[in-house]
Amino acid sequence: MKTTFGSQLRLWRHSQGLSQLELATRADVSQRHISFMESGRSRPSPEMVVHLADILEVPPREQNLLLTAAGHAPAYTETPFADLEAIGEVLEFMLAAHEPNLAIVVDRRWDVVRANGVARRFMSEVVPELADWASPMNVMRLNFHPEGLRLHTVDWEISAGALLRRLERDAARQPHDVGLHDLLVEIRGYPGVDALSRPALSEIGDLLVPVTYRIAGNEISLFTTISVIGDAHDLTLAELRLETFWPIDEESRRHWQPLVDRL
Repeated sequence: MKTTFGSQLRLWRHSQGLSQLELATRADVSQRHISFMESGRSRPSPEMVVHLADILEVPPREQNLLLTAAGHAPAYTETPFADLEAIGEVLEFMLAAHEPNLAIVVDRRWDVVRANGVARRFMSEVVPELADWASPMNVMRLNFHPEGLRLHTVDWEISAGALLRRLERDAARQPHDVGLHDLLVEIRGYPGVDALSRPALSEIGDLLVPVTYRIAGNEISLFTTISVIGDAHDLTLAELRLETFWPIDEESRRHWQPLVDRL
């Protein structure tokens, strides 16, 4: 059965908890117009599709699907990452600039596409035998797998609950991304994951997640920041995220530098 623009618009409206009247008010159109678009009696212009998508916080990849369903050309291109030689060089420069702190670049499915030298050495030290479960190297898989970083994470349930909430949110915002939903199913299948408490998004925020590792007898607390890097007109670039890890207190900084020096 073909997915229509109207059905997708209704799905996104419901995901934001909005009535037709509330969406119409925010979009500065009549409720009747929203109703006609959802029922298929009215075909929106590409400008209206993008306008509604912005209000409903629809990600760029899903905006392309909305535009296509409405009979319009996609707004965003998608360049294979391997063809983005120039951006690869920029990413390497950015990652190197964050040393001696960990820094990685991940795609929309949390696969690691770039990592600085400290991050690579840290992973080889803490999780020396990355088996098939770690391929491709994926942030969620590394944190949730029983043989991964959870073995070295203090109060793993707390940081893991925040990460799981993020992954669930990402999957909800990308309803057509089969790979992302498969990852969520995999993560939920690991021991102990179903019992995790998910903090509200307001509690974890969009930028900071604290985590404490026990390494070589020392507890090192880090916080992570995530920022979007990329061109809003290309999906590959728009979906890349830079994640950096910083010591959270003086004690952690004191233990972190000797650890880095040994890596």
